[in-house]
Amino acid sequence: MNNTTYSVKKNEIERKWYIIDAANKPLGRVATEAAKLLRGKHKPTFTPNLDVGDHVIIINCSQVILTGNKMNQKMYRHHSGYIGGMKEIAAKDMINNNPEKALMLAIKGMLPHNSLGRQSIKKLRLYAGSEHENQAQKPEIWNF
Repeated sequence: MNNTTYSVKKNEIERKWYIIDAANKPLGRVATEAAKLLRGKHKPTFTPNLDVGDHVIIINCSQVILTGNKMNQKMYRHHSGYIGGMKEIAAKDMINNNPEKALMLAIKGMLPHNSLGRQSIKKLRLYAGSEHENQAQKPEIWNF
C-alpha cells in the first residue's frame, strides 16, 4: 500500500482565468471566493507551499454591497508611521471613490501575509464597471 502524498511540481501547475461578477453581492463573499481561487484551494492539486492559484478578474466592483450598517460605520484606516499620521476613510466614501481598493484590501487580508500572498495578489484584476480588457485570455465565469 502506497501512503505517499502527491505534491505538484512547479512545471505541472496549470493556470486558468476566472471572472467574478460582484454586482449586488456582499463584499466579503466576493472576497472569499476570489481569495480561494487566487490561492488554488479549489484544485485537487493544492500545495500549501506553492502558488498554484488561478487568475481572477472581478467586474462591477462599484456595485458591491455591504450588509447591515457597515456602509455608514465601517472605517478604513492606515498610518503613515509619523505622529498624528493616521488617516481614516468611511466605507461609503471608499466604495464611491475607489471601489477596487476596498475589494483589494479585503482579498489581500485573506491571503497569506508572506511572499506567497504577495505573489498571489498579482494575479488579481479589478474593474469598477462591467468592461474588462482580458478577453484574450478567454476567462470562465465563476458562479457561487
